[in-house]
Amino acid sequence: MKFLLTGGSGFIGTNLARIAIGKGHAVRALVRRTSARAGLERLGAEVTVADLLTGEGVAEALRGIDCVLHLAGATKAKTIEELYRCNTETTRGLISAVAATPKPARFVYCSSLAAAGPTTAGKPRSEALEPTPVSEYGRSKLAAEVVLRQYANRVPCVIVRPPIVYGPADHEFLPALLPMARMGIVFKTGFGPKYYSLVHVEDLGEGILAAAERGKTLSSEDPSQGVYFLCDGEEYSYQRFCDALAAALGKGPPRIIPVPEVASYAAVLGARVQAALRGSVAMITLDKLRELRCEAWTCNSNRARKEIEYRPSVPLDSGLRQTIDWYRQEGWI
Repeated sequence: MKFLLTGGSGFIGTNLARIAIGKGHAVRALVRRTSARAGLERLGAEVTVADLLTGEGVAEALRGIDCVLHLAGATKAKTIEELYRCNTETTRGLISAVAATPKPARFVYCSSLAAAGPTTAGKPRSEALEPTPVSEYGRSKLAAEVVLRQYANRVPCVIVRPPIVYGPADHEFLPALLPMARMGIVFKTGFGPKYYSLVHVEDLGEGILAAAERGKTLSSEDPSQGVYFLCDGEEYSYQRFCDALAAALGKGPPRIIPVPEVASYAAVLGARVQAALRGSVAMITLDKLRELRCEAWTCNSNRARKEIEYRPSVPLDSGLRQTIDWYRQEGWI
């Protein structure tokens, strides 16, 4: 297949391009003028510049494409309006351009478990449950899913919702935890237990390609059809995950320190002040804190296993060891 990949210069996109090209697919990566492209070119991807908000260059980028893999978006932004522009409006512009072509390509959208919302321990989310996002990020991703449904009668669309993604080239999730894990003390918001689903970027890439090739498409008759959670099939307590991360670093189990929510809000305020002084976006925001307060962010991939033959193969412990080895090789730690 010939794929048009958005977000190809990011963590997931770079790995997805590598996996797709390794399987013999052709990849055309749509990037912004300011995006890094050398890594994509080394992989053998064709790189084209376009603007998803204005539409400049998008029609040309779609020529000869069999399937669009839409990963571009933002997990945080300076304003709520910017978050919706990056996640919802870019999706609207891209899907409308696909719909305008004589023979619309398949469209796979990488959404998020945040669009579905949290759950409770022992009750992982399935695709049939009605979405209840708690953050603006989650709502902006769900709004993009709603946009796709508006075009589903003209464009065959598939939605994948990964939980926390980790692996080589991740520069946000694990790097934020590594300093604490190396010290042997890890902070946790609130006093109750926390549970999470995770997926290694290699398994996510394989799942996205499987959805592109075999996934059922969105249907007006069944709201959950064409939607797939992609995780490794396990439900991890925060302690279990932190123990595995410390072990990958060659350390013993860390001490988990609960942080009262009042103190967490103070930390968010401090991060906002620092970010404002630097002119950047804070690593921890009120929006992210709304997610951290929840008891469980878990899902199951039973539908993906059945319908697209999704078979995650990277266990957490070996996946973390591989990632830490990569960080060391690259001089990140």
